Amino acid sequence: MDRISNTPGGDASAADDSIGAQASPPAVSFQGKNADSKDQSAHIAAGIMLASVGDDQDRNSVTTSNGRGSRTGDGTRLARLKHVLITFGRFVGPGFMVSVAYIDPGNYSTDIAAGSSYRFKLLFVVLLSNLFAILLQSLAIQLGTVTGLDLAEACRAYLPRWLNYFLYALAEVAIIATDIAEVIGTAIALNLLIPKLPLVAGCALSILDVMAILIFYRPDGSMKGLRIFEFFVLFLVMGVVVCFCIQLSLIKHTSVGEVFKGYLPSSAIVQSNGLYQACGILGATVMPHSLYLGSGIVKPRLRDYDARHGLMPQDPVSAASSTIDESYDKVVYIPSLAAIKHSLKYSIAELSLSLFTFALFVNSAILIVAGASLYGNPDALTADIFGIHRLLSNSISSGAGTIFALALLLSGISAGIVCTIAGQMVSEGALRWKMKPWLRRLMTRSISITPSIIIAGAVGQVGLDKALNASQVVLSTVLPFVTFPLIYFTARSQYMTVQPGRARLQFESRGEDGEAVREPGIDMSNGWILIIVSALVWLLIAVMNVANLVLLGLGNS
Repeated sequence: MDRISNTPGGDASAADDSIGAQASPPAVSFQGKNADSKDQSAHIAAGIMLASVGDDQDRNSVTTSNGRGSRTGDGTRLARLKHVLITFGRFVGPGFMVSVAYIDPGNYSTDIAAGSSYRFKLLFVVLLSNLFAILLQSLAIQLGTVTGLDLAEACRAYLPRWLNYFLYALAEVAIIATDIAEVIGTAIALNLLIPKLPLVAGCALSILDVMAILIFYRPDGSMKGLRIFEFFVLFLVMGVVVCFCIQLSLIKHTSVGEVFKGYLPSSAIVQSNGLYQACGILGATVMPHSLYLGSGIVKPRLRDYDARHGLMPQDPVSAASSTIDESYDKVVYIPSLAAIKHSLKYSIAELSLSLFTFALFVNSAILIVAGASLYGNPDALTADIFGIHRLLSNSISSGAGTIFALALLLSGISAGIVCTIAGQMVSEGALRWKMKPWLRRLMTRSISITPSIIIAGAVGQVGLDKALNASQVVLSTVLPFVTFPLIYFTARSQYMTVQPGRARLQFESRGEDGEAVREPGIDMSNGWILIIVSALVWLLIAVMNVANLVLLGLGNS
């Protein structure tokens, strides 16, 4: 297993003007949960509630006894609001990349099945899954921001070797299951848009998204290049959202009250088929690979902050060359305390906004369209993607079916691209197996295409839809194993302690006990309330999966 050993990072320097001159908090011990832990939990809660984004400036307003100076106070508030919005704008992008994982073709399949069987009753599961996703993704952001390690790197550094390999194998299974869903979704969308194109050919053509990664994605490039790639993904997400806005406007004979009632708990969840579909929704919404992605894509903005404010190590190259030897195999960038405090709340706020608006909207829209179109409809021959496309085209217009297929295609392409980035983080972090993104994509997609082509050629449309649903249940089963180390790491002071001062380099070495060796500093681990909530979420996910597996074994789902 791995252990983190520190090298001196240089003298502390002044933080930027947005942080203000702050006195370094006193060093704390690792005993118990202190005020710093509570403060860290408050940071996450504030980020989720979008309530703490204005902490970067003084909150003084100018007032007098006769009311004079109120205009100056208003000007100060407007200036502060402008500063917050501009700063928040710099963080827009990663949340949308993560949200892509929550609107992939697997969501279409599970949401359509749920809507056709229970109409709007499982909207509560969609809402609950998105709340779980926001919590878990916030923990992933916290881990990546505070430690400078993504989830795969943290597993390699802090866990026994056998456990790291086990989690890596599960992560790869989840990524392949995810990619199978993208292949099937893309093939179905191409077949719906071009009926003469066989499903087998559609599966084969899905490999062309390698070109998009080859052209746009530069993981080690500049922030400008990264922003271009993020906005390319954002464009795809917005395309999906626009398609479903149009789709919802075309629905008939459905009341708003009936839809909103679906967000309340229902007994349908505990029924055997309802539980199976609820687990499918959970697996399709809270994607295991998105947690690896969320913990890794926060790093570029941390580096950018430290570089802009002179907090990077003074001579990282010479520092590495003078300290590294055969026992060290990787240099890890650890952000400054100022960068962590500045970035954490903005990153969580941006992610929460992205998931609670775009991801929740699209998943709800898919289920609503399916429930309104397929539930109790004798004209609905099949309750799957093909069935809803056929019904929309016949009952509303051919344009409605085309818009639905286009949304599916955009989801498949964008989710496939993001899946590749997550896969690269997993293999590189857990095994130090580094390869070019397009090569990783080519290898993963080649593995995923094989079963998809076999299923498409052997059993056609029905087989593809069942395979799509099954892939989401696989993802739901893997989820408890991936989330446990995330909750564990963010709850432990020994992993979540930050030394004041500038950014540092840490050299990762092979240890014997898997424990993090850190000097006393600022404890940014979770407080007890957040630990308990996270544990309850994990327990609920685990219980749902165990019950679902039992039902599957009994043949009740």
